[in-house]
Amino acid sequence: MSAKLNRVFQLRFTTLVEAPLTVAFDVARSLGRPWPHPLREVVSERPWRDVYEAAPGNGWRLLRHTRHFSATGAGTLVDEQVDWDTALPGALGGLIDRTLLRGRIVRAMQAHLDAYSVAAARRALEVTQVVGAALVDDRRRVLVAQRGSGPLAGLWEFPGGKVEPGESDLSALVRECTEELGVQVAPQAFLGEVPLDGVVAGGAPGASTLRVWWARIAAGELVAHEHTELRWLAAAQLEDLDWIAADRPLIPAVRALLARL
Repeated sequence: MSAKLNRVFQLRFTTLVEAPLTVAFDVARSLGRPWPHPLREVVSERPWRDVYEAAPGNGWRLLRHTRHFSATGAGTLVDEQVDWDTALPGALGGLIDRTLLRGRIVRAMQAHLDAYSVAAARRALEVTQVVGAALVDDRRRVLVAQRGSGPLAGLWEFPGGKVEPGESDLSALVRECTEELGVQVAPQAFLGEVPLDGVVAGGAPGASTLRVWWARIAAGELVAHEHTELRWLAAAQLEDLDWIAADRPLIPAVRALLARL
């Protein structure tokens, strides 16, 4: 889709990459932009957004490339916007912008995004992910679990754990709930993703994320195999707990889920 406002032209591109937020952001930055002139960084909010611009000159009055990264159950959705205007004056400049340059930008971006999707998916295989389950019962309560050992002992979390090599996120979620809680779960919908600080399973610092799904118990009886305590809580009770830092940002999404069920 393109538009013009005060001689500024615009194109938008949307790509879904099979990678967590941090990987999608880092790989996008490492590949750069598909432009013949260098761009300077204006905004960088890892892993959510970045903006680059070209300095005026080299035939450009404006060249700005903006990217937004958002989490989905299938991976990271990358929304990109290119704004441009050349230094050519009048109707001739507008014609060149609309025809010649627009075509060049579309072709350059399409080739760039194809390479980007492949590189991000390949890099994602090298990063250990963590998944969690917001298990909800018929009384609109969510299950929370208290860590029983380690440096985070006593803090509360949504049950879950690491994704094994070659395992999908949802398969890992089902397996972890069976191991930790003794129940089979049925994932319902993706809730959100949180970047994790530090190193996970020996990987690069800050590369992993926690991805959480809403789920229901399909079979079995709850047993705290790895936690000190399990509790079913209503939405209003969630803020009262001492949460693990990675899980706390997901509380608004869980409360919104409970409110609409």
